[in-house]
Amino acid sequence: MLTLNGDVGESFGHWNMGSDTTLIPLLDMANIACGFHASDPEHMSKTVALCLKHKVTIGAHPGYPDLQGFGRRSMVMENNTLTQSILYQVGALKAIAKHQGGKVRYIKPHGALYNDMMSSPEIFKAILSAAQSLRLPLMVLATGEHQRFQTLAADYGVSILFEGFADRSYLDSGLLAPRSMENAVLHQQDQILTQADAFITRAPIKTLDGKSLTLTIDTLCVHGDNQASIDVAKALRSRLDSAITVGGGK
Repeated sequence: MLTLNGDVGESFGHWNMGSDTTLIPLLDMANIACGFHASDPEHMSKTVALCLKHKVTIGAHPGYPDLQGFGRRSMVMENNTLTQSILYQVGALKAIAKHQGGKVRYIKPHGALYNDMMSSPEIFKAILSAAQSLRLPLMVLATGEHQRFQTLAADYGVSILFEGFADRSYLDSGLLAPRSMENAVLHQQDQILTQADAFITRAPIKTLDGKSLTLTIDTLCVHGDNQASIDVAKALRSRLDSAITVGGGK
């Protein structure tokens, strides 16, 4: 069954980011910021509470230590330092979740760390090392190379969740188009829903260069930064629920 996930809990101090109270009830899985690229202990706690209220699976969303850049800038870190950084962030969220009677169920790196993980085997292994110690699955981008990532993860005893993006453009390689590229982020609702429908039905999506790319995913990511994106999230929730009903899942 295909699930819907979203990045949440990214407010910090008096600065508000996203519409978590509206988005979280629409999700199956919530990727909660852990304080390095966004968030703080109070916002992490509030976000966990929202997830528990709406019975949404809690995931950790660790990133580079880059509050100013929102974790969207690559950083050079030694492998062991990166592993410890992931342990630190996820460990904090696990403690906050436990305090409220909840549990962290998986890890999904954020922003530049997510992209670097997909292009660097060494960074991927450093994150796998943390996931192994934490005994948590790791969410990664579905690029069509499932076997390669599953084989690497198997060496650490870590299970993999493959993710697709409804509102991001893809390169022919299966990687996400960098945000610096024109049209890397889809803003039109019809474009986003067309791509989502392709994922749901396992039909090919179109890359930026017009190539057909078929990707098998476990979960679909949607963002909820503004009212337009919330409307998209509502439409995706409806589509996924319809697909589940047709398939006999509900």
